[in-house]
Amino acid sequence: MRQNAYIAGVSMTPFGKHRHRGIKSLLGEAVLGALGDCDLERRDLQAAWVGNVGAGVISGQTCVPGQIALRELGIGRIPVINVENACASSASAFQQACSLVTLGAYDVVLACGVEKLHSEDKRKTFAVFSGGVDLEDTDRILERTHERLRALGMEPDADGAGTSRSIFMDIYVAWTLEHMQEHGTTREQLAAVSAKNSWHGSLNPFAQYRDALTTEDVLAAPEVIWPLTLPMCSPIGDGAAAIVIVSEKRAHELGLDRLVRVEAALLASGCDRSESESKLARNCALELYETAGIGPEDLDCVEVHDASAIAEILSYEHLGLCPMGGGGEFVQSGQSRLGGSIPVNTSGGLMRKGHPIGATGAAQLVELVWQLRGEAHGRQVEGARVALAENGGGFIGDDVAALALTLLSA
Repeated sequence: MRQNAYIAGVSMTPFGKHRHRGIKSLLGEAVLGALGDCDLERRDLQAAWVGNVGAGVISGQTCVPGQIALRELGIGRIPVINVENACASSASAFQQACSLVTLGAYDVVLACGVEKLHSEDKRKTFAVFSGGVDLEDTDRILERTHERLRALGMEPDADGAGTSRSIFMDIYVAWTLEHMQEHGTTREQLAAVSAKNSWHGSLNPFAQYRDALTTEDVLAAPEVIWPLTLPMCSPIGDGAAAIVIVSEKRAHELGLDRLVRVEAALLASGCDRSESESKLARNCALELYETAGIGPEDLDCVEVHDASAIAEILSYEHLGLCPMGGGGEFVQSGQSRLGGSIPVNTSGGLMRKGHPIGATGAAQLVELVWQLRGEAHGRQVEGARVALAENGGGFIGDDVAALALTLLSA
């Protein structure tokens, strides 16, 4: 988990609807941009890890999406490893790439992610998300989720889950209502997450949505399922992001500057646990801090997996940015805004930057690299030196299925 690797170059495409572009075009733009960012050539790459989730469902391109997309750029012969790990796919690709550099197997590698989720057949898009749970157990998962909702006083629309909406919406609503009931979290605080991220996204030229919303705008927007409105949930998107990673030795040999150090990178999976045990993200955050010898008070900026407003609030708590149960107050007080104590999702987060699943984790890291280099024009966190990314995906039991935490320093 402790790493000895450096980020030399980063790039990403704008996220959004790229109806007339495929994964080869999108990934090609990001990869060439990352190589150009550090003045390296395609021939310098010794291995590549490519995160993707939906190509097999959306286009039918199974088995070798990474090889096909990179071959289009003339990158061949080197090992290309395809990584599918739910929404944490490209963050997992990054962790594996950094680990091999740390172990001394390679000196210059590529970690990237690409996704093409927009489809004329929306059932295909929903099918990608539906695959993030145990398909042999879907009926029981939904029934258990709907039982939780009924216990909270809500009668769910069971027929719409997985057809007219992602089944994750039902899960997010259950989390939301439970948090509201247990901690007094309000809809205004949920809306404050979305409004804050919309302001950050309005400053990011790569974000899918650039309009700034007020809390009142968010509350007045169409409902997905009460209490969540549309801006409280992340949209689907198309896009790619790429990162060039180098060893310390090669960085010195090439005279590379503008480097960002990878301090630690952790991967974990959901497991069976007792009700008294903490969620996976909380346990992993504590492990990461202990390994790196820092605490949440040392962080200057954070990117979290805000697939819904409640997901960001829970991330504040699990990462130790605020006390457990205090996430609603934390965002409402402005502490997670630019200018606050710990700005969160300066990119706009998944809600506004967009959520092309396979590219999301790498895009979080691209944003943090820009912040640590002082290159996040218009949304720069002053003096940023230490940054953390939290990227989760899928659902097992009552917790995330895949989790990636990454700690970077200037």
